[in-house]
Amino acid sequence: MKKGTKKAGLTYNGVYTAIITPFKLEPPRLKPTLDLEKLSVQVELQVKGGVDGIVPVGTTGESATLNFEEHLLVIRQAVIFAAGRIAVLAGTGGNSNEEAIQLTRAAEKAGADGSLQVAPYYNKPTQEGLFQHFRAVAKATGLPIILYSIPSRCGVEIAVDTVCRLKDACKNIEGIKEAGGDPKRVTKLRQKLGEDFSIFCGDDDLTLPFMSLGAVGVVSVLSNLLPRRVADMVDYAIRGGYHEARAIFEIDLAPIIPLLFVDGNPSGIKKAMELAGLDSGELRLPLVPVSQKTCTALRRVITKLNLIGKAHS
Repeated sequence: MKKGTKKAGLTYNGVYTAIITPFKLEPPRLKPTLDLEKLSVQVELQVKGGVDGIVPVGTTGESATLNFEEHLLVIRQAVIFAAGRIAVLAGTGGNSNEEAIQLTRAAEKAGADGSLQVAPYYNKPTQEGLFQHFRAVAKATGLPIILYSIPSRCGVEIAVDTVCRLKDACKNIEGIKEAGGDPKRVTKLRQKLGEDFSIFCGDDDLTLPFMSLGAVGVVSVLSNLLPRRVADMVDYAIRGGYHEARAIFEIDLAPIIPLLFVDGNPSGIKKAMELAGLDSGELRLPLVPVSQKTCTALRRVITKLNLIGKAHS
């Protein structure tokens, strides 16, 4: 599909930023509260950076630390702040089928453009359980759904055959975020699902290998910090300009990506944003800031890449 082509409210290729959720600590409260003012700033950065959309309250948005009301508030505000300029693919999955349905219906009512549905975590369902879960969610909403397979966090992957069954059973299941680190999965998915099913890379460091095999873009953590550079790289790749895309990756992106995940996500990206002059807010327990060693390494790379005060470029 051509970059920028709209389908049911979503751009079915390009860059979707797995946007952070900013928090602020206001004594005497012990738990950081949502900082919607900073969220507005972050959304505006993404709009100006040229990404195709944002994913609020995904893994990078610390969804597991938000209660139901906070989760919906972040989605509502993201829709308001985006104001139709970029798409909002709301993270509304869960390991409770009923909760996933409630969140997805509420996101639809709030004006989200689509839903990102993670594989149920902790309870490790069978492939039949995954099929029944996702089908029930899809039948409960009119939103386009992007599946999210991330076995390192969920304990199970969404098998290729299960994805095929879901596409056949549910017209609004229209893509998948692949975060299993296996390029062969991209080849199999593309061969079995055809060109109309959107495959997004879920790992910043694998974006170009995945796109060379049939992925159409990335759900990116790094684009919180460097939306324009990630968007430019993916745009080149979509148009077949892999030489230019590879140059951007190797020079501007590859040096920092590994450091974002040494002490976990989103601890790494929040620290990187802070060091570059973007106030990303607090973390909520059980997440804690990166170690001093990681902080020093991040500062060194950010200084070398001349990112301080230029994170949007």
